[in-house]
Amino acid sequence: MVPARTHAVLDADDISRSLRRIAHEILERNRGVDNVVLLGILTRGVPLARRLHDILADTAAQADIPVGALDITMYRDDLAAQPTRAPHPTSIPASGIDDKTVVLVDDVLYSGRTIRAALEALSDLGRPRAVQLAVLVDRGHRELPIRADYVGKNLPTSHDERVRVSLVEIDGNDGVRIEEN
Repeated sequence: MVPARTHAVLDADDISRSLRRIAHEILERNRGVDNVVLLGILTRGVPLARRLHDILADTAAQADIPVGALDITMYRDDLAAQPTRAPHPTSIPASGIDDKTVVLVDDVLYSGRTIRAALEALSDLGRPRAVQLAVLVDRGHRELPIRADYVGKNLPTSHDERVRVSLVEIDGNDGVRIEEN
């Protein structure tokens, strides 16, 4: 089904600027990145976490910031309502997450259920000192009391709209658009 209307909200430059700002906020809030681990939530959170890593490595002149990927498929509370999806491997840096500040990274924050699932998955992997959340887009409509620590763009939407994030690593181009049904 083709959406009735689509309009672009962020282009590649906007995404790059947002990620640079988020990286600087992570540096300021944590007074560096010595004890920080970036975990991207599959799928689009992973390339965003890697981009944040690269920006942080350049900015903080510290190349060994651990980055990993977190698959939350088996922790979702809507598995029965979703099409079957094969789980992907979760990769936690060798240094682990115990006593670290874990920054979860995702593309869109919506109901908060994905982040709830990520927190549950994280608790099975270790005991971080703190967990922070970085998202490229916060579109509102929270169903759980979850709030992002770092937001690239607050994007008020209606329930009938969809936010589509495209990333070069997955989709071949960078952009965020809203699709109205």
